[in-house]
Amino acid sequence: MQQTLNPVRPMGRIVDVPGPLRLWHLSSLDAPTVAVVWLLGFAKAAGVRLPAWVPLLLALVTWCIYISDRILDTHCALLAQEVQCLRKRHHFHWKHRRVFIPLAVAAACISTWIVISFMPVAICERSALLALASIIYFSGVHSPTKVRAFLPKELLVAVLFTSGCVLPTIGRTGNLSATFVIVIVFFAGLAWLNCRAIECWESVGQTYYGTQIQSFAGLLALAGVLATIILFAPSSHEAELIGTGAASAVLLALLDGIRGRLTPIALRSAADLVLLTPLVLLLR
Repeated sequence: MQQTLNPVRPMGRIVDVPGPLRLWHLSSLDAPTVAVVWLLGFAKAAGVRLPAWVPLLLALVTWCIYISDRILDTHCALLAQEVQCLRKRHHFHWKHRRVFIPLAVAAACISTWIVISFMPVAICERSALLALASIIYFSGVHSPTKVRAFLPKELLVAVLFTSGCVLPTIGRTGNLSATFVIVIVFFAGLAWLNCRAIECWESVGQTYYGTQIQSFAGLLALAGVLATIILFAPSSHEAELIGTGAASAVLLALLDGIRGRLTPIALRSAADLVLLTPLVLLLR
């Protein structure tokens, strides 16, 4: 049964986001950062060494997609006179669109050059399928008629984001182990939880839908801890990566609990910041 909508009540002093973190989020650099960190985490877990152009390509493509998505969202909202659904990141991109649009075009051109110059044909074919899926998603979301997808938007974004992070590693491994599949599924769940939490926190009217974000996060964290314990002996690298993901789930639950004490932009920035937990594995 769906719960009654409850307003978010501020508790104590409202905490805003530091300047660098604000710019990191408003400039759409958060998603490329998360994508590259998990890309390298997947590669390390699978014992794969990726060439330098792979994380660069993923960062550029992700940045280009997010810039385009936010500018198109703003354009559609202005046409439909639904400006109230826009957030600060949308206004920031629209205000500076004369800077962001050339940057997105440059990122797309550099990405194309990298694909043509360095990407093997076999990997290119897999990437083409992912690109086609992304185009279909964009066409549905930003079309004038707003075509409704068969799957919820948050799940589609999670699947596409996970695919982009893991495909470079899959293309360079001989056999895809069952433990690695578990890691992939776990990250897809974490990506969905991140998208779902943001969608709930940013609901129009500043209300919070009773979707039990903390419960979902707790279940995902528990599953991650159990998987870490079970997989640690036979496959410690995969277990460690799932462990960092479980920590991210716990942090998302904590953010949900203190959401009334954070400004909207601080909450949104922190939601992506807590997904960078694999850095502890990459930096050691």
